[in-house]
Amino acid sequence: MNKEVVIVGAGPAGLTAGIELLRAGWRDVVILEASSDLGGISKTVAHNGNRIDIGGHRFFSKSDWVMDWWRQLMPVAAPADVREGNSYRLSYQGQSRLIGANGFQGRESDAEVMLLRNRMSRIYFAGKFLDYPLKPNLDMVKQLGVARCTGFAASYAAAKAFPRAPEASLEDFLINRFGRRLYHQFFKEYTEKVWGVPCTEITSEWGAQRIKSISVGKLIGSVARKIIGGGGAEPTSLIENFLYPKCGPGQMWETAGRKFESMGGRIIRDAAVIELVRQDNKVTAVGTRGTDGVKRTWGASHVISTMPIKELVEAMNPGVPDEVAQVASGLQYRDFITVGLLYRKMCRTTASVHPRVHYPGDNWIYIQEPGVKVGRLQIFNNWSPYMVADPETAWVGLEFFAKDGDEIWSMSDSDLKQLAVHEMEKLGLALERDALDAVVVRVPKAYPGYFGAAYSRFDVVRTYLDALPNLFLVGRNGMHRYNNQDHSMLSAKCAVEHILHSKTDKREIWDINVDDSYHEEVVDKKGAPAMQGSRQRYA
Repeated sequence: MNKEVVIVGAGPAGLTAGIELLRAGWRDVVILEASSDLGGISKTVAHNGNRIDIGGHRFFSKSDWVMDWWRQLMPVAAPADVREGNSYRLSYQGQSRLIGANGFQGRESDAEVMLLRNRMSRIYFAGKFLDYPLKPNLDMVKQLGVARCTGFAASYAAAKAFPRAPEASLEDFLINRFGRRLYHQFFKEYTEKVWGVPCTEITSEWGAQRIKSISVGKLIGSVARKIIGGGGAEPTSLIENFLYPKCGPGQMWETAGRKFESMGGRIIRDAAVIELVRQDNKVTAVGTRGTDGVKRTWGASHVISTMPIKELVEAMNPGVPDEVAQVASGLQYRDFITVGLLYRKMCRTTASVHPRVHYPGDNWIYIQEPGVKVGRLQIFNNWSPYMVADPETAWVGLEFFAKDGDEIWSMSDSDLKQLAVHEMEKLGLALERDALDAVVVRVPKAYPGYFGAAYSRFDVVRTYLDALPNLFLVGRNGMHRYNNQDHSMLSAKCAVEHILHSKTDKREIWDINVDDSYHEEVVDKKGAPAMQGSRQRYA
């Protein structure tokens, strides 16, 4: 039996690991993918000529290595007004980022190219569109009223004067950064809709990783700097431009898959991992079962896993300690449903940008209205015009958060389509009579849960798995961590470096997307953005 590096999963982390191993000279690499698609949750789903981006994927990273990795696979077609010599400028609140082209230039007419897109995300509340993240400016006062905003400010001041300590829950984290009144108005209900549990049961770790250093105080500072024309670093959540594959995120990962295979790697699709064979405290083989029911075994010198940890540990039984198996089996996930709705037109609002179809200019719209189940909308026209077959239609994705077996997840596709159409009309965004087509896309285990008794004991599982010297956990589900695709890629890069240098201490991999300084920029003495913190070697 041949000994290969076996990579479980052909999502961003798995494909990045495969390509980096081959680039480093490793010859025997195989990727085992349980589905027939590449890209994992970053794939693009096609339906009647229209395309769905599951969850939405902005191609922007503070890591130059990640930005260059993407551009080497798919060149950038940037409009002339943002070109500066041989570079492209991406702007975000208060400053901008110059992206060197390095010869990887494309045209929008090219099949495989990335476009420079504008970022706009807003909150829909009481029939009004508010900035996301919330910005304490005159527009917010106009939309919400002086009395309500004064109450928000007083509540924020109280939270800063008397912060909750320790920050044991997500509720503590959010109140400390936004104040109690803003928390109850804009965070509590939406977050509990996403996760299905009270904010008091979600660890503050989720807030630290997803919301990072955003606070009302920093947002006020951002507004002030804009008014006076100053600079300063801002969190990545505030970017105003991003790169985007012409036909959706899956195009990047399909391109990566072809690159991997052209370099000599193998991708085995429809190969669900059902067994990890261990001997002398190492993984020696990986067993798969195809859709035809046939079982195959792959000898492994090393294993890089992106599969859900719950399923990984199941595949290692028998032989896993009872405590490890118990904790792993109790880990929770949130499932995700997108209902794509095609409209001949939407309802005209002050946010409309199309003269006839009337869709707003947002990539995402966060729904804060009570009485509806939808959590967020995507307007795919604004991600890329090539996501929509007919530009004179509005292609909208309604996002619902669920758990396997609950009311939403158990609904039939026809009932979900009807629910989505009904809620769009209830929100005043589109009329049922203007709906032309619909499709339902279900994604199980889309979000690893940061809650529950098992998660509080996650270190038991991590310690056991990390003790296997040739097993490396990377990616979102592979680490049971809410990684963006760039963090998933960086975790894969780090795992490859460990394999190449025979390193078995996995702490560097786990440190990615934990240290807040990794996400922040500082300005060096020459005024140029520079990465700070101990993670700089991965930038």
